[in-house]
Amino acid sequence: MSEPRTGLLKPGAGPDLAVGVFVVLLGLLCLWQASIIPATPLYAQVGPKFVPYLVGALVALIGAGLVVQALRGGWSAGMEEVRDAPPTNWRAIGLVGAGLVANLVLIDTLGFVFAATVQFALVSAGFGSRNLLRDVLIGLAVSLGAFLAFDKLLGVDIGAGILEGIL
Repeated sequence: MSEPRTGLLKPGAGPDLAVGVFVVLLGLLCLWQASIIPATPLYAQVGPKFVPYLVGALVALIGAGLVVQALRGGWSAGMEEVRDAPPTNWRAIGLVGAGLVANLVLIDTLGFVFAATVQFALVSAGFGSRNLLRDVLIGLAVSLGAFLAFDKLLGVDIGAGILEGIL
């Protein structure tokens, strides 16, 4: 005997549909951003838009497949990891999100090194770390190393911010 259906989706398939729609939207965002990349006549064959278009199309296609799978009943309901999953840790999600926002807000004024350090400390806390000083020191070392590699070795300016002239 089959389960009674109350609507378009089987019970429990809503989150699967949400993931599929999100992935489709992410692919469309990538395609839109690829479309506004300026093209120059210097590229004879493959220009700077090719790979972003390819990635965006593939992500949108994968999302469409996930949407179809969700409409057919979903894929996660039968997974043991989903059935036995603990409740959502909103504090962790908030800390990781705050790290991303902090980076966006701070990178123009403070520069890459300090913005990435703050992001690292917040994301570490989101993943359960309780040692703020250690996280800040590790974040500072990693971001400073990345900055120096990009700036000095590759010649790519990723923004020194308040460290301009020191580094």
